[in-house]
Order: sequence, then structure tokens, then C-alpha cells
Amino acid sequence: MEEPSTSHRRDFLTGRSAGQVAGDALVRAAGHLAEFADALAPAEITTGGEKSAGYVLTLRRRAMACDFEIRLNADRENENTHTAAAMRALDLVEDLEEQLTVYRDTSEVMDLNRSAADDWFEVESRLFQMLELGDKIYRDTGAAFDMTGGPLSRLWGFDRRQGRVPSDEEIEQTLAHVGWKHVELDPTRNAVRFAKRGVDINLNSIGKGYAIDREAELLVEEGVTDFLLHGGRSTLVARGRRTGEEGWIVRLRHPLRPQQVIAEFVLHNEALSTSGSATQSFMLGGRRYGHLIDPRTGWPADAMHSATVLAPSGALADALSTAFYVMGEEATAKYCEAHPDIRAVLVLPAEQPGEVRLRTFNLVEASP
Repeated sequence: MEEPSTSHRRDFLTGRSAGQVAGDALVRAAGHLAEFADALAPAEITTGGEKSAGYVLTLRRRAMACDFEIRLNADRENENTHTAAAMRALDLVEDLEEQLTVYRDTSEVMDLNRSAADDWFEVESRLFQMLELGDKIYRDTGAAFDMTGGPLSRLWGFDRRQGRVPSDEEIEQTLAHVGWKHVELDPTRNAVRFAKRGVDINLNSIGKGYAIDREAELLVEEGVTDFLLHGGRSTLVARGRRTGEEGWIVRLRHPLRPQQVIAEFVLHNEALSTSGSATQSFMLGGRRYGHLIDPRTGWPADAMHSATVLAPSGALADALSTAFYVMGEEATAKYCEAHPDIRAVLVLPAEQPGEVRLRTFNLVEASP
């Protein structure tokens, strides 16, 4: 793929391969999605070596079941101080995992889940702010985003990576304990209460973006102005620009042919997140079941290949990419029409077998 000579942070499809997609709106796909389910990485970050770009220093840490990575411009003058700040940011991610995870009994979220059905439970102020954001997204997306959906993931076996198809009765019984409507928030004391026993909160669809936002805050506070952060290559936050570029380049892979790039973004002081179920799914009876479950029905969403969102913050992009995947094409269109600061691209099945279709919202195409 050729590098474009110029780009803009609001540009969408750039380069030769993506330009072909823009031309006919369809991409010929080869093979079946299941063949690439384990290999698909929805977003790919450029790693350096472009003729116009400078060198990048990369630091990485394993947390939240994925690799968190910080990319800095190589700068001899500030290398030591910027590297030290980046290490502290990665330390912060580990601290946040201790607070937010539902896989460790000692976390604050697990304490919340054990206590909130009995009485109001006060949480740390930044955690409460994230819950408030999730509450707003829940209401704005018609309950497509719901932080109480963990029991459904467990029911389908995705927490153990041992997929199963539950019975209709099991789904109905589990749905009785799912629903953010059962959660009450008291902002006067950062307190949470569950109106129904059996409800629990899981931050899998927002926590990674939130952690990256907190990393970005720390780096800016310590004087680092140009960096790209990601968690698992699917949620990213960019600040400033890469040396020699107008921002940080992020490429979106084809969902059926991971070696093909179908879109390219230049990020500058914004976040991007991609959601898709191909990396966590199982086949049964000739049907693929993905891990992104519609909390309103209890069944895996399957209307699209992936949803990519550009938003002001990582937490918002992370949550909305999941919500859009669940909501489907037309509900996403209505949301983006009402929120012009949110940009998105959906990769959808096409009428012809083996083809995909792109639909974009609030995005501007770049010149080839």
C-alpha cells in the first residue's frame, strides 16, 4: 500500500487499497470468517519505517488480558524523562486493573458487586465518573451498552473460552438479573446501589479505554505531548503527532482478509476503538456465535463484521464501538446524526457472498 503524500486528521480512506474500496463500495473477500477468527486484529498501528516519519520508541506491558503499549517519538534530549513517565503510566494500568477487574476477589469492583445489593456502596471518585459515563451511554444507546451484562457472557461460556449455546429458559432467567435500570447512582457521595439482588457490574467494554485515558493524563501532566497509546490494538488514544506526520497513522484491517488494509486514519488528540467478535467466537451447527452479546435479548449480535468509532476519549470510543456493534446500522446512523462529534465506520456483510460493505458516519474521504 502506498503512503499518501499528505493527510488530514479528519481524513478517512487514504492510500491505494482504501481508495479502491471507496470507489465501488464493495471489497471482494476470500474464504470464511471462521478461518481467520483467531488471527484477526481489527486495528493495526503503524510501527515506523515510513519514509516521511521519524523513529518511534515503544514500551509494552501485559495487563487486562492484553498488551498495553506506549509509542513515543525518539527524542535523545528528552528520552530519559519521557521513558520514565511512560513506565509510570504502565504502572498505573496495573493499579487500575487491580481496582477494576472482576477476576480478582480483592478488587474494588468485586467489593462493589458483593455489597451494593445490601446498601449504598461508596467508590473512588474516578471510578464513579466512569460509571456515570456508562450510565449516559446506556441511556443514549437504548440499552445497547450495559455494564451489567457479565452474567450473559458467563452463560455463553465466553469467560472461560468454552462456548456453549444456552437454552431459551436459561437466557430468560439470566436476563432477569441484567439491566442497568437496576443500578442507582448517588453523585453526592460517589455511591452505588443495586435495586435487585444478583446484579453485578463488569467493565470489560469501557475499562480498557478508561485506563488508556488515565495513561494519557499522566503523560501530559509530566510534559509528554506526542504519543500513541493502545490496549490490545483495538482501543487507542493519540496526542500530538508522530515526527514527520500530521498525527498518528492507524490502519483498519479487512475482516475476512487480515493482510489487507481497507481504511486508514490519521489521529490527532483523539481516540479510536474497534469492536468485532471474530477474535472471540465459536462455531456450532454451522453458525458462528460471537462474544459481543446484546444485553436486551441475551443473544450474540451478528449484524456486522466490526464497528470502529473515533471519539474525544478512549472510554467513550471503547463503549460506543461495542454499542454500535450491538445496535446495528440504522440505530448507529441515528446516534451519529445526533452526535456530530462522534465518527464511525461499520464493516457490514454485502448482498453478494464473500463481499463486505462499508458505511461511514461524520467522516470525510481523503483524496487518493
